[in-house]
Amino acid sequence: MSAVAAAAPAVGAHASGAEYLTFRLGAEEYGIDILRVQEIRSYEPPTRIANAPSHMLGVVNLRGVIVPVVDLRIKLGCASVEYNGLTVVIVLNVKGRVVGVVVDSVSDVLELPREQIRPAPEMTSSTVDTAFITGIASVGERMLILMDIEALMGSPDMGLTDGT
Repeated sequence: MSAVAAAAPAVGAHASGAEYLTFRLGAEEYGIDILRVQEIRSYEPPTRIANAPSHMLGVVNLRGVIVPVVDLRIKLGCASVEYNGLTVVIVLNVKGRVVGVVVDSVSDVLELPREQIRPAPEMTSSTVDTAFITGIASVGERMLILMDIEALMGSPDMGLTDGT
């Protein structure tokens, strides 16, 4: 859609950093590697799959490809999950599979130089899974949580990939 299409010519233009698609989940802003993003679509209710975990909303037919749709807000424990006009599905290519993730809204595409990215803080609590967080970046007044979307979507509890 527009955010990805507008960013497409710039992808790979600068070798000093990486480009991230930024999006909101509740009050937090996250960034994922733009190279994992296939497209951005408006939200449409998926077909529910029986006995699926709560974060697995179901599947949609994307031009003949059946795509599982995960609500990242539910998966990451956001306080409230509301579907509105800003709710979008980011279609990703993860480990050779096409997967959709529902987010509150897409912000923009940012190039972040490596020196602007700080390591994620270490958490000792067994209840906080930070394995998919690759770093934190300050962009003006904003804090951006950078995530390895491939690691998150490929984790065994997601059931989306075979782990290879």
